[in-house]
Amino acid sequence: MTVPTEDLRVRRLRARLQEAGLAGSFLVRDLRTGRQLAIDPQERYAVASLVKVPLAMAVLERVATGEIDPARRLRVGPGDPALVDRPGPPGTGRFRHAVDVAVEDLLYLAVALSDSTAADALFGLVPPADVGAYLAAVGVEGIEVRHPVGDLNATPAERLDAAEGHLAHRLAIGTGTADGGHAVAQLDLTRASTATATALADLLEALWAPVAGSAGDTAVRPEVALRVRSLLGLNVMRQRLATELASDAARWSSKTGTLLNERHEAGVVEHDDGGVLAVVALTRSRVPAVVQPVAEAEMAAVARGLHDVLRAG
Repeated sequence: MTVPTEDLRVRRLRARLQEAGLAGSFLVRDLRTGRQLAIDPQERYAVASLVKVPLAMAVLERVATGEIDPARRLRVGPGDPALVDRPGPPGTGRFRHAVDVAVEDLLYLAVALSDSTAADALFGLVPPADVGAYLAAVGVEGIEVRHPVGDLNATPAERLDAAEGHLAHRLAIGTGTADGGHAVAQLDLTRASTATATALADLLEALWAPVAGSAGDTAVRPEVALRVRSLLGLNVMRQRLATELASDAARWSSKTGTLLNERHEAGVVEHDDGGVLAVVALTRSRVPAVVQPVAEAEMAAVARGLHDVLRAG
């Protein structure tokens, strides 16, 4: 149940986003009680690399049924010669030579390192439509999986020199329409893989049901949920919400997503006192810059603020 009124503390967090040049959809849900706090949780966003989480679930489902051998090796790479030396996430997309990698190791690369080349090798085994069918089968609604993640590497940013990246961001900021259309295909909500904060929280709730004490409420196989939780716990991208939610007394497991002026993260914080909270932050910046440490810091602060208000009761 959503806390019914947006109190002064939440309104201040909403204003903080606006002052930082961000639009945002946030949701924090207590997975033990169902109580939640949110800012525009039904707003739909292109989710970029967050789609690797349902992909991993669908692949592991087929591993569990024996349809996919986790030791099967797939040929991946080499990366695009024009992109391997440009700033960006790590992974096999930066390799200069092709390699053979086992399915189980591709899952680690795709989720923990956000390796898009590894993810697309897995999409070759379980296409986007099949991932969507899997989500429907386990009762998770509101996540549209429409394309491999490699398509995200064909934005205007990849066609410009690194020093001109701000121009791609200006295009991303200025060419959207009120109904979700966009000149950049990867940001067009009718063509991109999309989700809402509510749908992503539902996905996390299905994965953490055994931990939160509601295992009977999920159709996700226990072994699938366990492995995906483990992979999310190994996430090396720690520059966003982890700065506010991880501590010696709280374990933060998550997946990030980045696409031009959009920065996202979705995960679960498990407190030593037994608290288990899903936290989803989807943001869109109005600042035409490639590197935005203020945006990273502000989205983390707002997520932590909602978390603390909910924890305070």
